[in-house]
Amino acid sequence: MLKTFLDKFKSNNYILFFSVIVLILFRLFLTASIPLLDKTEARYAEIARIMWETNQWIVPETDYGVPFWAKPPLSTWTSAISFLVFGVSAFAARFPSLLINVLIIILCGKLVEKKGASFYLPGFILLTMPEFLIHTGVVSTDTTLLFCVTLMMISFWKAINSEKRNYWNYLFFVGLGLGFLAKGPLIMVLTFPPLFIWCCLDWNRFKLLFSKFAILIGILITAIIAIPWYYFAEQQSPGFLNYFIIGEHYKRFVESGWKGDLYGKPKTQPIGMIWAFMLAFGFPWVQIVFYKLWKNRKNILQNNWVSFLVLWLLWTPVFFTLSKNILHTYMLPVTVPIMLLMVHYWEDFKSKKVLFRLGLFFPAVIFVFYFGFVATGNLDYKMNSDKYMLERLDINNQNIQLYYWKEKNYSGQFYSNGKAQLVKNEQELDSVSKIHPKFFLVTLKKAQHSIPENQLSKMTLKDQNYKTAIFISK
Repeated sequence: MLKTFLDKFKSNNYILFFSVIVLILFRLFLTASIPLLDKTEARYAEIARIMWETNQWIVPETDYGVPFWAKPPLSTWTSAISFLVFGVSAFAARFPSLLINVLIIILCGKLVEKKGASFYLPGFILLTMPEFLIHTGVVSTDTTLLFCVTLMMISFWKAINSEKRNYWNYLFFVGLGLGFLAKGPLIMVLTFPPLFIWCCLDWNRFKLLFSKFAILIGILITAIIAIPWYYFAEQQSPGFLNYFIIGEHYKRFVESGWKGDLYGKPKTQPIGMIWAFMLAFGFPWVQIVFYKLWKNRKNILQNNWVSFLVLWLLWTPVFFTLSKNILHTYMLPVTVPIMLLMVHYWEDFKSKKVLFRLGLFFPAVIFVFYFGFVATGNLDYKMNSDKYMLERLDINNQNIQLYYWKEKNYSGQFYSNGKAQLVKNEQELDSVSKIHPKFFLVTLKKAQHSIPENQLSKMTLKDQNYKTAIFISK
């Protein structure tokens, strides 16, 4: 029996199956064991927690009564629903993104299986790609966007290559409607141009487009899915549409150092940084794919599938090339075309062992770093989160007020169940000290020097990590 198992394990398909299962389980473990990290992930988790607590499902809020206009609520809804099912925790906040990425893996597995490739190959390639592995279990709007882009692009391909009109053409518009709820009009920006260019390569494709797609019904499907939330969000929070449409979808990308951002400082990067992000967070598969595309450059346009994937892959970085306000997460939508191109060229490589080893490099690094921190006892000190400190202080079971100096950490809000309050200046701190004889004061270490000396001298350091310190008044 053991010999039979070992013989099977020598098969590439069994290696792929085993690797995918282990990677998903490992990512599931990290999802539950790592605390929510500031700022972005903890912020979206706290927005979902407030939605769950207040039952305000239309206008997301970054704090009680403070609307969050920067993103639509699809990812927030998924985390808030997860809280209803599992209770409030980091795992519950993250689980929807893990589930969504598993759905993407299954969708792509079914797609390539019909082309003769292993069902598990897409999962192996995606889960060993840094950007995709990171977002498999992270509270983020980018995961829902990735799902919508993937659903639209695969649905388009399946619909236009089918013999007659089928359900894929409707799924295309479902993905479009959900995309508006995931990140807004950006869904059109990332999908329509590469599809249009691909159709322009052969004008007969436009004929197929109009014959295979029920466009009017599709537009109605998209409208039914997306428009009601936009309408009610503007009604309940006037000004949302102007900020979201003009600010987030125009000024953020064309104005360097855009000052209208209500929810953080814009991330100014050198022009073209999106390509560096793609090379770093798409390793090693994007490098291999670019190598194969260069070798086969004369035949790219002759293969409908390859040309479709190449346009899908290249459009996003081309679009963001001139933008300075970008993050590495912006390359997430291209992880799927990278993977599909890699699957297409998979059989061209004789030594699969080299590909397996290259692919497993990043997960192995994460494994070593995580358990290295655990073994040395530095995990709680090195994590960019207030979870461990607040838990050691048993903050939720003490009748002691929790205040943040000048700036609240979202992890502090989440792990204190919204009890964290803000003191912005010396006058407010004086008032707090008069009202509460004992209170906790949390500060970023870089801001500790700005606490008035007469107040700091009355406090005792209770706990700290590499970034944050917690004091208690004497």
